[in-house]
Amino acid sequence: MGQALGCIQVEQSTVAITEAFGKFDDVLQPGCHCLPWCFGKQAAGTLSLRVQQLDVRCETKTKDNVFVNVVASVQYRALAEKAQDAFYKLSNTRAQIQSYVFDVIRASVPKLELDAVFEQKNDIARAVEGELEKAMSHYGYEIVQTLIVDIEPDEHVKRAMNEINAAARMRVAANEKAEAEKILQIKRAEGDAESKYLAGLGVARQRQAIVDGLRDSVLAFSENVPGTSSKDVMDMVLVTQYFDTMKEIGASSKSNSVFIPHGPGAVRDIASQIRDGLLQASQNN
Repeated sequence: MGQALGCIQVEQSTVAITEAFGKFDDVLQPGCHCLPWCFGKQAAGTLSLRVQQLDVRCETKTKDNVFVNVVASVQYRALAEKAQDAFYKLSNTRAQIQSYVFDVIRASVPKLELDAVFEQKNDIARAVEGELEKAMSHYGYEIVQTLIVDIEPDEHVKRAMNEINAAARMRVAANEKAEAEKILQIKRAEGDAESKYLAGLGVARQRQAIVDGLRDSVLAFSENVPGTSSKDVMDMVLVTQYFDTMKEIGASSKSNSVFIPHGPGAVRDIASQIRDGLLQASQNN
């Protein structure tokens, strides 16, 4: 703003306050105005209508006795229609706003625990804004927005909170790992049981096939060779099995040493022992 030869220039987004002989006279809007100083008129000052921001850091204590620094950001501006009140009623606007912010924050935060302060920071911001709007409207100011931009607990408290969070996550991870190992063991046991069951079915089918083959062999031999009994047929089958076993043992280079009776008479002894064992088992049952 400049003044020469009774003229004054008011910048954009600014109003000028004029006085006549020390008394309020008028509010001048942006532009060039004639201000005859010879009639006692003069410019008392200017008032910005732009949105201004004030960051307020307030230290307070929560309900669970944790000291925190709450940073509130207040955006405000002077109202053109109340420029007279904004210019004359307050000598230090920023200090006045800061006092109201301190009052509301120190009245709200001690009612909440630390976790609740983080969760309800928007409620705290609305409480601050409501109180400021009610108070500052009498002085010609409008509260545009109030934000709680930061909540800083003590460094030791933050470290303890991080350790609690890390321990909780490790506990969840351990539970998940144990559950995964449990599932693996169950699946492994189910697979082992299924494998044994299938192996048992295979052995049972193998033995059934052997019994069916022996029965068919005995019946076919008895029909084709008259005068032979089933005992003769079984002796011959045992001899065949005996020589097949000897052949398998001799053909394998990695077989362990096996001592068994050798000779045609040994087959009869083996057959007799098998028959005696079966007869004894039948009598016991």
